[in-house]
Amino acid sequence: MGGFAISEKMQLHLAMLALQFGYAGFHVVSRAALNMGISKIVFPVYRNILALLLLLPFAYFLEKKERPPLTWSYTLQFFLLAVIGITANQGFYLLGLDHTSPTFASAIQNSVPAITFLMAVILRIETVRFNRKDGIAKVCGTLLCVAGASVITLYKGPTIYSPIPPLQRTSTPVLLLGDAKGKNWTLGCIFLIGHCLSWAAWLVLQAPILKKYPARLSVTSYQCFFGVIQFLIIAAFCERDPQAWLVHSAAELFSVFYAGVVASGIAFAVQIWCIDRGGPVFVAVYQPVQTLVVAIMASVALGEEFYLGGVIGAVLIIAGLYFVLWGKNEESKFAKAAAVIQSPAEHVNNTSTRTASHIKSSLAQPLLAHSTDQTAA
Repeated sequence: MGGFAISEKMQLHLAMLALQFGYAGFHVVSRAALNMGISKIVFPVYRNILALLLLLPFAYFLEKKERPPLTWSYTLQFFLLAVIGITANQGFYLLGLDHTSPTFASAIQNSVPAITFLMAVILRIETVRFNRKDGIAKVCGTLLCVAGASVITLYKGPTIYSPIPPLQRTSTPVLLLGDAKGKNWTLGCIFLIGHCLSWAAWLVLQAPILKKYPARLSVTSYQCFFGVIQFLIIAAFCERDPQAWLVHSAAELFSVFYAGVVASGIAFAVQIWCIDRGGPVFVAVYQPVQTLVVAIMASVALGEEFYLGGVIGAVLIIAGLYFVLWGKNEESKFAKAAAVIQSPAEHVNNTSTRTASHIKSSLAQPLLAHSTDQTAA
């Protein structure tokens, strides 16, 4: 209640910004790991084992009281979430990254807000009212984000900034993190689109499950556990070389540690908290910020140049992000105003409907009792 307390809205924004920095580093680290020869199946197995070990104690002790009992229905839902959000998501990403580059992988992920928005509208998790300014702002903002990312990806333009040349000469990671010359770029794009589709589906499908099972860390831990099982099953058929399971260098160990602790353990926990509090579209719309961070990291660490297309794309992305966030803010104002108008009307209606409720009670009460039992089960 003090003057220095950070509001929940500001906490959400800061958490999402930190998340994008964490994921931006993951693009570079993952590409380095692949170019060092680490297996595309072993890498996610170790990543999710580390994430599970990190999250499990917190999930067990912090959510003891609020964690509902684990039923077969919840188990199946967590298993399917792991198929979509861990196995398909991480598998398609690594396959796509292996055939493209970190910058491109980050840029194409900006289709996630548009896909998430569409899925959320279809499933009626997100509402769009085209007769109101908040609905138009959310649609326009999402389109601007995707347009900005498309400009960054498709239009290079003239160079407007070149980093200091010695960085390029002395930094060995430049050689490790090239643009995957000689790879199948089209196939890589197809894999990355599959990654984006699975990521968007994971963001949307998690929201209703979290309402029924509010233990966020436990949900993440269950998904990591099932993700490890699923990758081990895949490894039994596709990775038979025992040498592939060995970590050969400190750089490989760092990449696995970063992926498991930062990009999975911490990132999953932060992201699931943001989905619960801000909704799937709020989380997805921050995705374009990652492209900007990757571009800056690549320029500083890898000596990549800035081009006009990147600047134009960045302006469009920031404008789109502003529109969506403004639309979400206006939507919440509309909802609060409607609640204030509705409450006096409810008070007047209560007296007039009391007699009618006695007549309907024999039908309504058994139905309400039944639904409450289902929720508690």
